[in-house]
Amino acid sequence: MTTTPVASFSALKQEQLNEFLHDRIQVPDDLQPNVMVTTLDKVYNWSRKSSMWPLLFGLACCAIEMIATAASRYDLARFGMEVMRPSPRQSDLMIVSGTVTKKMVPAIVRIYNQMAEPRYVLSMGACATGGGPFKEGYSVVSGIDKYIPVDVYVPGCPPTPEALIYGLLKLHEKVERQSITTVPWYRRAGSESIPVPILGPDVFDPRKVQIIKEHTLGAGAGSAVSSAASQARLQPQSMPDDVKARIRAAQAKYRAQKQPA
Repeated sequence: MTTTPVASFSALKQEQLNEFLHDRIQVPDDLQPNVMVTTLDKVYNWSRKSSMWPLLFGLACCAIEMIATAASRYDLARFGMEVMRPSPRQSDLMIVSGTVTKKMVPAIVRIYNQMAEPRYVLSMGACATGGGPFKEGYSVVSGIDKYIPVDVYVPGCPPTPEALIYGLLKLHEKVERQSITTVPWYRRAGSESIPVPILGPDVFDPRKVQIIKEHTLGAGAGSAVSSAASQARLQPQSMPDDVKARIRAAQAKYRAQKQPA
């Protein structure tokens, strides 16, 4: 049985509203001044969220707002985040701030793979989240979450420093609710590194090569490529006539709209 997006969102929302385990533990009144009850998860997560070091890099105008957030007026030092590390191996949080071009995606994925776990990603601004005003451009990807997992989205073009701080606080809340027994970086199987996208005429995920090949060369392309027939050149399928007609009609409509009245 598959879970619908609405059901999964409701479960996630309910998880965020649940009370913390250490808040449900009652301490007798006579021991209140001398005893403090907590959990290992509480101490562990408190230490992680209080010293989360962002990765120092910016892509476009959102980076200016990120710099302003770290300056004296907003003072990220009160969250223990004033140290923006120049190395991904010393960073906990990647803030993708700005327009993500196809040329930049392989570098971002490569840097993400070099970050040590636990690691988090914050998508800052409309461009990083969905392409922004450049969504229809040939050189911009429509969302960094198509290539790396994103934990928090901060909307805006560009977001204000207050919006970025709110996003960081939401990330701290997520860290507080994690448990050592369920986090992926402590599981026996571990987490796999993300393949670096290949930049050619377009950028694509290497894990989808078989799907792309079958879609462009036909359903039998996967079985057709073998060691014996590796030298044979597969011919792409021709475009159907109805598809060509729809394309011509769309082009004519576009030219008509562009002509002056």
